[in-house]
Amino acid sequence: MEGVEHRTVKANGINIHVAEKGEGPIILFIHGFPQSWYSWRHQIHALASLGYRAVAPDLRGYGDSDAPSDVGSYTCLHVVGDLIGVLDAIGADKVFVVGHDWGAIIAWYLCLFRPDRVKALVNMSVAYFPRNPMHKPLEIYRHLYGDDFYVCRFQEPGQIEIEIAEVGTATALKSIFANRDPSPPCLPKGKAFQDVSGAPIVLPPWLPEEEVNCYVTKFEETGFTGGINYYRNFDR
Repeated sequence: MEGVEHRTVKANGINIHVAEKGEGPIILFIHGFPQSWYSWRHQIHALASLGYRAVAPDLRGYGDSDAPSDVGSYTCLHVVGDLIGVLDAIGADKVFVVGHDWGAIIAWYLCLFRPDRVKALVNMSVAYFPRNPMHKPLEIYRHLYGDDFYVCRFQEPGQIEIEIAEVGTATALKSIFANRDPSPPCLPKGKAFQDVSGAPIVLPPWLPEEEVNCYVTKFEETGFTGGINYYRNFDR
């Protein structure tokens, strides 16, 4: 994209791809699932034009960043460590932080673990969810929403990846991005990422087909395991 610079930095022992643009106070953008730095393309240009340096990494397991094979390498501690490594690599002391979805969860933990590196926080989609010493997150999700709740369905290594492969990367991504159902998202076995009515998937107007294809191309290269492994560490 015009004016966006790309580089790879060594952070927390792995390679992290970073997209950035602009000069000035740094805003760190943290993406969610199933996305990448590209999710922030419009914000990168807008904030850079207002005198900020917009920095958007691919989190570990996504895009052009490394994807460790060990499921246990995707805890919030690991990912916050990556982000601190990114800040060190780009020479940033304290930054503004913007998070969405999993990026919001990581941003909350970044503030908790390293408040010395955060000026201010803007989070979207996921509110702060403090840990309950009496009940693990997955236990709560199963109790509230059942075993078909998407977080619960993501737990078995390899299983949901097989189901994504069966419907195809494009269909899986479109079904996620186009979902307008206000009820808790569930993935019934044998029907995951499928509209049982057979109706075509209608993308929202803010996400044209050519932009979805950017995600499709990248996830077909990398697979979904890295991103799904975040969910497999909810209880850690």
